[in-house]
Amino acid sequence: MLLSAFAAPGRFWRGNLHTHSTLSDGRLPPAEVCAAYRRAGYDFMQLSEHFLGRFDWPIADTRAFRSADFTTLIGAELHAPTTQVGELWHIVAAGLPLDFAPAREGEDAAALAWRAREAGAFVGVAHPAWSQLAIEDGRALDAAHAVEIYNHGCAIENDRGDGFYLLDQLLNEGRRLSAFATDDAHFTHGEQDAFGGWVHVKASALEPDLIVEALKRGDYYSSQGPTIESVALDGHMLTVACSPVNAISVMGGTSRSVTRVGHAIGGGAFDLRKLTQSWLPVQRASAWLRVAVIDAGGRRAWTNPFWPDEMG
Repeated sequence: MLLSAFAAPGRFWRGNLHTHSTLSDGRLPPAEVCAAYRRAGYDFMQLSEHFLGRFDWPIADTRAFRSADFTTLIGAELHAPTTQVGELWHIVAAGLPLDFAPAREGEDAAALAWRAREAGAFVGVAHPAWSQLAIEDGRALDAAHAVEIYNHGCAIENDRGDGFYLLDQLLNEGRRLSAFATDDAHFTHGEQDAFGGWVHVKASALEPDLIVEALKRGDYYSSQGPTIESVALDGHMLTVACSPVNAISVMGGTSRSVTRVGHAIGGGAFDLRKLTQSWLPVQRASAWLRVAVIDAGGRRAWTNPFWPDEMG
């Protein structure tokens, strides 16, 4: 039984969901940003401008930059008060209508996120470590489809690009969430903050609506460079195929993992029973798992979480 991203019809399309232009606080105008991603080999991208009154509530209309081999999603980075540390929420919404209404007076993050979801958007919790989000914040944003588990711009800026700590805790509490990587590029220092994290979305065609629906289903994986070709479960054996990497790890909601390390390995089979075998046994097995692969340069690719007991 293949994970859904690898079983779904179509092919993988490479894209970025979180980028900025001069419509908010980015350095380059929208046309130049879109052109940069197309030159870099992306199939799609989204200008996720800061949806605030100071920028005149921008929903970037990038339809003019679409072509037969490159498309754009319509969305924004939404904001509302306040997180546990007293800052504005940052919420990535992909697939918004161009006339999405500005945040209402007194509208909190939970309500704003639900309004975006009900408008058809894929909703993601942006850069948890950069925002210093607490578990209470994650619980509050119950409209989210996903957590941004890697943000390259934040990693470059202050080494706070990670979001797995929040995702994994929420998964352990029973939430069903996927995991997306972005670069959050502002092009402030050339391309230093660009092209460092992205998603590979499985869809039957390069159409914005199909990409957004695939994101909602979790039919994608995230990467900084390596590719994941397939992940399949047969009983207690999980088989992974990927580009040459130096490590493959299967992990869940405890400290246990099953890992293979070696020079330029391209996959392998993993006995999931070993996730509960240790000199310090765990009290129960994790209900969910995910896979990470790491290449010789330290670049990673990550599957979305999956639930083995529900895979037939």
